[in-house]
Amino acid sequence: MATMTSLIGLINKIQRACTVLGDHGGEGMSLWEALPSVAVVGGQSSGKSSVLESVVGRDFLPRGSGIVTRRPLVLQLHQTEGGTDYAEFLHAPRKKFTDFAAVRKEISDETDRITGKSKQISNIPIQLSIYSPNVVNLTLIDLPGLTKVAVEGQPESIVEDIENMVRSYVEKPSCIILAISPANQDIATSDAIKLAREVDPTGERTFGVLTKLDLMDKGTNALEVLEGRSYRLQHPWVGIVNRSQADINKNVDMIAARRKEREYFETSPEYGHLASKMGSEYLAKLLSQHLERVIRQRIPSIIALINKNIDEINAELDRIGRPIGVDSGAQLYTILEMCRAFERVFKEHLDGGRAGGDRIYGVFDHQLPAALKKLPFDRHLSTRNVQKVVSEADGYQPHLIAPEQGYRRLIDGSISYFKGPAEASVDAVHFVLKELVRKSIAETEELKRFPTLQSDIAAAATEALEKFRDESRKTVLRLVDMESSYLTVEFFRKLSEQPERSASDKNASDKNAPDRNAPPPGPQNPERFSDYHFRRIGSNVSGYIGMVCDTLKNSIPKAVVYCQVLAAKRSLLNQFYAHVGRQEERLGKMLDEDPQLMDRRATLAKRLELYKSARDEIDAVAWK
Repeated sequence: MATMTSLIGLINKIQRACTVLGDHGGEGMSLWEALPSVAVVGGQSSGKSSVLESVVGRDFLPRGSGIVTRRPLVLQLHQTEGGTDYAEFLHAPRKKFTDFAAVRKEISDETDRITGKSKQISNIPIQLSIYSPNVVNLTLIDLPGLTKVAVEGQPESIVEDIENMVRSYVEKPSCIILAISPANQDIATSDAIKLAREVDPTGERTFGVLTKLDLMDKGTNALEVLEGRSYRLQHPWVGIVNRSQADINKNVDMIAARRKEREYFETSPEYGHLASKMGSEYLAKLLSQHLERVIRQRIPSIIALINKNIDEINAELDRIGRPIGVDSGAQLYTILEMCRAFERVFKEHLDGGRAGGDRIYGVFDHQLPAALKKLPFDRHLSTRNVQKVVSEADGYQPHLIAPEQGYRRLIDGSISYFKGPAEASVDAVHFVLKELVRKSIAETEELKRFPTLQSDIAAAATEALEKFRDESRKTVLRLVDMESSYLTVEFFRKLSEQPERSASDKNASDKNAPDRNAPPPGPQNPERFSDYHFRRIGSNVSGYIGMVCDTLKNSIPKAVVYCQVLAAKRSLLNQFYAHVGRQEERLGKMLDEDPQLMDRRATLAKRLELYKSARDEIDAVAWK
């Protein structure tokens, strides 16, 4: 079996490490809260400070009227094999205090550092460790004394604030309550007992301490309380005789005070039969033994909590990323892994695994057709414009059968309108791809720790998209130009095979739909200037342009997808890969993490080390 000293000493060590790492609360139960400790609770002037000093065997606590303890004092006692007594504060870890008057001053100064020299209180604890052969291993928490009224210089809420602070400690199931009550007051009015009854109604965690037994009126005693008849607890009451004010003024040391206390109980006619179970030395041993039993009972739950915290920390370290090696090979490997992670997310957007890629289809299914419908073919192929273009194309020599040059000019002019929607489709897809790059970078969890690498990848991806857009623009404009460069002759041959309307129909048409822009009548060739003739040319060109429109409506998306979407999917970061290997001196800068993230990882790593060490040491000590 492990000794009581080693087990409680180990818990003290773990509690101290938890406090160093800030594992002192938060969501759920922290390891610090799960480890048992003793909270000293009592009203003002109940003798709390004297009890603590008696247990420690040193005069080290500030004294005075009103609220003296204004911050919780976490007092860890460490039993040593011998040597000089000394103290250490968590906020001054490299400084050993052998003068306990200096310890008292440091407690006051550290309290004022947070609360100022006012009568305000703070829930930020002061951590003090005392090493001595004259103490038992124990963790005690000295809390501000409960009060009923606010005095001058205190806020009206001080009564409630103190009670809430004390309650936040004693409500925890792992907390052992040391309820201090003065013997010269009615136990029914004890603030400490009242609060203990509320948070520990069964009394399993409460130890009652009766102070100032030597100050009771003559002819009275506290036997009914000490023997459990007045107010019964599961654990026996312990009586304490504090140093008198005269002893304090004379600086009577605590060893002498302990001896005087023993003599008081041994020679007391009222309490002599209880002398072996009275006094500060007995109280310290009683608490230490009980604390050791509680620790043993709670070991399975403590180990379970430690394992749970280890799993949570490992999961968070995996999420934010493990530390990176300092050599260039490890750094390059990390950069490439980050790039691949980004590319996976980007491809998921394009392929439908994540939202966004469908917007590219929307460009082809809605935006491009809508733009094609808005092209001004009605104006370009109006009778007036057809007549103008055909007449200009014929020059001084009128065409003989069909105005071929006029047809070609009308078709070229019409096809040129397709360049606008084609380029707009390229730009729209480019915009979507840029947005998907931005979203993919934001959604790549592995990249969040490297803001510089995020910027570099975004810049490289944007540069690649610009090149893909330029190539795509050239391609779609070539498609349009190709439609102008070679006309589909079969379309016009089929037109020539269609039967002509009769001359009477033509004349009727001319009469019913006169063209106010037609040239004046004269000896010129009527075929050349017939309104019907120009409308027929416009209709033929419109039919051909409709065929070209259907072709481009299919070929433009193919070109855009091939030149931009598939290119981005295949080789978005190819240029970045080609250059990053030659930038060895910049690799470290690319992996320059967010300082807050680095601090978070370091804290998690230390906490993980603490938990693993605590688990191993508890296992080793508890089950020997």
